Amino acid sequence: MPEFTTNQWAILFLVLVLGWLLGLISRSGGKKWRRAYEAERDARAEEQAELDAARARIAELEAARPAAVVAEPKLAPAPVATPETLDLRRDDLARIRGVGPAGERRLNEEGIHRYADIAALTPEEELALEQRLGADEGYIEQERWREQAALLDAGKLDEHRARFG
Repeated sequence: MPEFTTNQWAILFLVLVLGWLLGLISRSGGKKWRRAYEAERDARAEEQAELDAARARIAELEAARPAAVVAEPKLAPAPVATPETLDLRRDDLARIRGVGPAGERRLNEEGIHRYADIAALTPEEELALEQRLGADEGYIEQERWREQAALLDAGKLDEHRARFG
């Protein structure tokens, strides 16, 4: 075994003491992380307890709810559509300036599928339609939808394109 001098023993002792001090200094961070972990664990436990209480309350309310009795309404038989009464034609309402594809979908949802439907609107019906569509009051008149629809319904595509773009 090699022999150590007094100076070497002193250096070895100083290195051990320095390592011990460094360990003590760096140890304080561990407490911080442990406290954060414990706080998170406690918060999760509280959330789980609240969730369990909510689930129990839902189960209690569902158990206490009376069974609803739904009576089927008596409906009159629907009229039978014949080829003479059935009109499946839909016009391309997006051609009307100010309507566009999204506006065409909204008009179809309102039951308007043809140019003739728009051309036949009264001012009161225009106002009601503008309100249902969320458009500004007077928008249909300003964009001249009825005039455009009449031209398109008559098949005057070139005239419509020349006047309305």
